[in-house]
Amino acid sequence: MSRRQRNRGRSGSGKTGSVSSGNAGRRIAAPAATTAPAASAVSIASEPLTRIRAIDAMRGAAICTMVVYHAAFDLNWFHIISADFNHDRFWLGFRDLIVSSFLLLVGVSLFLAHRAGISPRRFWRRIALVGACALLVTAGSYVTFPKTFITFGILHCIVVSSILGWPLVRFPRAALIVGIVAIVVGVAIGVPLFDLPWLNWIGLMTHRPATEDYVPLLPWFGVVLVGISIGWWLLERRMHALRRISRASPKWLTWLGRHSLLVYMVHQPIMVGVLRVLHG
Repeated sequence: MSRRQRNRGRSGSGKTGSVSSGNAGRRIAAPAATTAPAASAVSIASEPLTRIRAIDAMRGAAICTMVVYHAAFDLNWFHIISADFNHDRFWLGFRDLIVSSFLLLVGVSLFLAHRAGISPRRFWRRIALVGACALLVTAGSYVTFPKTFITFGILHCIVVSSILGWPLVRFPRAALIVGIVAIVVGVAIGVPLFDLPWLNWIGLMTHRPATEDYVPLLPWFGVVLVGISIGWWLLERRMHALRRISRASPKWLTWLGRHSLLVYMVHQPIMVGVLRVLHG
């Protein structure tokens, strides 16, 4: 992602995780909005036909990087280490990598769910679950940070992007083109109109709003659309690679990937609680 995108699409200090973060904190990465079922025609080895272990493992790896990032941020918040999450290019780039990896996997999961023939009821049930978690994050952040509470963070972006991206799962090549356009527009264009509080969830703003987590639809929806095309490419051209990853993936990593929403919601309160107890 470009420097301009970072300035407009990044949470200021790069804080990721729960609403239990510090005032300077910013939240980022989140789990994929859909599960990753696979049709019987593309099942891998002895895996259940509704899962692809390789995708779960990738999501689990993304969860691990998120936890590492949050651990470093929390240690900095408690003044145990010193790190600049607002300006240090390493931490800014690390955050963008985590956000991008999760949103790409949202798109991959959408395509795999389509190939598996997921029912509308199951799709909307999953959307409702992630949406409920997004509302919980908003409510919790309002209690904790009433002046900078989260209005459109990573979970909100996942919900809206999944709904808007679902019609394009049948057209992965078109999704790639639209996705690239969305990324370029979101990075390159800033319009003062979108600085209004009720419009800045779209993106295209000229400055980042005061909020603990900010993942606007543009450019990040484009990353989800690119993920749809990657999901198609993996199933059509790289099944052998998915099989290798599936065989090599440890069970604990795939477990993390399958329960990524749960891990996202609970890991930060746990880590902050432990540091409060140990650090006083």
